[in-house]
Amino acid sequence: MQVRAARTREAIIRGAAECIDAQGYRGASLAAICRSSAVSVGALVFHFRDKSGLAEAVVEAGSATARAVAEAAAREDDSPLHAVGTLLCALTALLREDVVVRAGALLARERPDIAARWHDAWTPRLTALVAQADTRGELAPGAEPGLVTALADHLLTAAEARRPGQRPDLDPGQEITRLWALIQHGIARRGI
Repeated sequence: MQVRAARTREAIIRGAAECIDAQGYRGASLAAICRSSAVSVGALVFHFRDKSGLAEAVVEAGSATARAVAEAAAREDDSPLHAVGTLLCALTALLREDVVVRAGALLARERPDIAARWHDAWTPRLTALVAQADTRGELAPGAEPGLVTALADHLLTAAEARRPGQRPDLDPGQEITRLWALIQHGIARRGI
């Protein structure tokens, strides 16, 4: 029975994410979420006290996925500054491919009063990587770690705002890769 309840809960979270991704928080009605999840209103209410509680669960699920991807991406490179680029590309791909992550990011912007910022899932890892790059002498003179972190955060925020299919001629992951290479050219100490 617990396995079935867990599957139902996951289906509701995914269905809610699909509705929120398509229509925003306000446009995603509980009836539409039930249809998308293939559950009854009773099942939805059994698992979530209200729409706000469901939104919190979507953000938490998306954040957990983003946190895991950020941690894995950060371990892929010996250079902390290069790892920042890997992290940005991995999160951009996640935003493009995972509706729960995308809906969580959208909810964090639309309803910060009920949803923790999904940025909290990956910003600590990003900040640590930039600090490590600074400590290891990978940043050029004048490239302040706080500003580098803010710049990387802004890049990902722009990727969040781009809707799937908005620019079919441009892959967001490739765009972030190219932008980060250009930025890194300006902030990295020569030879990195």
